[in-house]
Amino acid sequence: MKRYLSGAACLLVLASTAACTAGSPTSEPTVPAGPVPAGLERFYSQRLDWGDCAPYATSETAEFVFAGEGLECARLTVPLDYSEPGSTTITLGVLRHRATETDERIGSLVLNPGGPGASGMTAAGNFSATMPQSPLTERFDLVGFDPRGIGASEPTVECLTAPERDADRADDTEVAGTVAEQEAEESAFADKCADRTEYGERMLANLGTRDVVRDLDVLRSTLGDEKLTYLGYSYGTRIGYTYAERFPGNVRALLLDGALDPEQDLVDSLVAQGEGFATAFDEFARWCAGQQDCALGTDPAAADTAYQDIVRPLIDNPIRSAGGRPLSYEDATTGTIAALYSQQQWPSLNTGLTEVKQGRGTTLLSLADMYNEREANGEYTTTQDAFVAIRCVDDPRVTDKAEILQAQRRYVEVAPFLDPGVPPSPARDACAFWPVPNSSEPHLPDVEGVPPALVISTTNDPATPYQAGVNLAKAMNGRLLTFEGTQHTVFLQGNACVDQAGIDYLVDGTLPREGTRCT
Repeated sequence: MKRYLSGAACLLVLASTAACTAGSPTSEPTVPAGPVPAGLERFYSQRLDWGDCAPYATSETAEFVFAGEGLECARLTVPLDYSEPGSTTITLGVLRHRATETDERIGSLVLNPGGPGASGMTAAGNFSATMPQSPLTERFDLVGFDPRGIGASEPTVECLTAPERDADRADDTEVAGTVAEQEAEESAFADKCADRTEYGERMLANLGTRDVVRDLDVLRSTLGDEKLTYLGYSYGTRIGYTYAERFPGNVRALLLDGALDPEQDLVDSLVAQGEGFATAFDEFARWCAGQQDCALGTDPAAADTAYQDIVRPLIDNPIRSAGGRPLSYEDATTGTIAALYSQQQWPSLNTGLTEVKQGRGTTLLSLADMYNEREANGEYTTTQDAFVAIRCVDDPRVTDKAEILQAQRRYVEVAPFLDPGVPPSPARDACAFWPVPNSSEPHLPDVEGVPPALVISTTNDPATPYQAGVNLAKAMNGRLLTFEGTQHTVFLQGNACVDQAGIDYLVDGTLPREGTRCT
């Protein structure tokens, strides 16, 4: 299976709760806030040395975002291996925008945008710029961190060079190669991750969510917050519910948007994601049919076949785009999936498909570049490498070829537009060859004593299906807020109903009424 498809991609707070997380916005803590696990005192009591964010930028996007007003950055030191806290240490990049209403400051709001592999620093910087007068930026220090192995954190996961990733994207071996060819490619990828990442297998073994939540608790304490206020999107919801299970007494509020189902195994998660993409594609097809120039024609019922007719020929005959780079079948489907994340990208998807019919691949290649975080200079962020590395230790590997074959068949049954028209393959993916074992596995979190979370789920979310949010809200003893739409995540993206409910919860602890739906 394609690597990008291998995964994808709180409480009723009393008024007095704010006092539990309040701290001086003008001084840094020198003593830990809240409980400190034995043996970790020096990490919890460290002082963050805040300064200019420019040196932390590791991408063109980060350079732009980190130049924003009111941003400051620091490095947080944590153990590489929490079972050996006196041994090797690593650092995490942290970005902060201070609360603007210091007299009414509640504490820190820590966020993670998902992935796994996405930069929390960049996300926090973006949010601070787009909502300067929000109650969130007025009353919270808005904080984003790059989880271990990601972005500005050191070291980062390193697997493929930029030329190697370009070549990997252009090669449709994962779709049409023999089982031996596919597995050789996946095995080589795993070897490169271990060889090129600093500390090698030690780093890969301690990269997963199990360790990220321990880092998050160190961050909570060094920020001066006795309890954590957290906003997690997509994979970030996994960080949130895992943190709640590990540190149930340290939670103030958890807002989780675009949930992963905590009990779902990797195969079922993949199939559910396929259903989500198919639903979004069907919505796109209906919209497209109403346009004068729909690449898929005027009959939404025939859209799957029309799409296959456009992209399947790319397996044997990729289209050369501007600059000589080819549009492969893999990039065409990646670009399609990227556009299905948001209705705002639907016109671009229609343009891209129309271009392919005309023998051009510029727009779909651009969408695939956006998804893969390929920059104008040809370099890539580490997101895709980190995505695979984290998923490979977060979930048990799937090695049974009969199970893999059945999963492939189920996937194209629920998402027929993504059927490449070649026989399904039982080839194992990179995780089957991963050099270290998984450090966690799917299960219902034990969150006894944790205040109820607010879980937001979108009815036609293409990447994290609606039912996953229903299941997580129940597992967290929380409240479900339903958004009726077709996009991946929604909070702080312009829907007044959703935004107000989320802000009320994070600021005051007020949960929306049971059964609340926003449109």
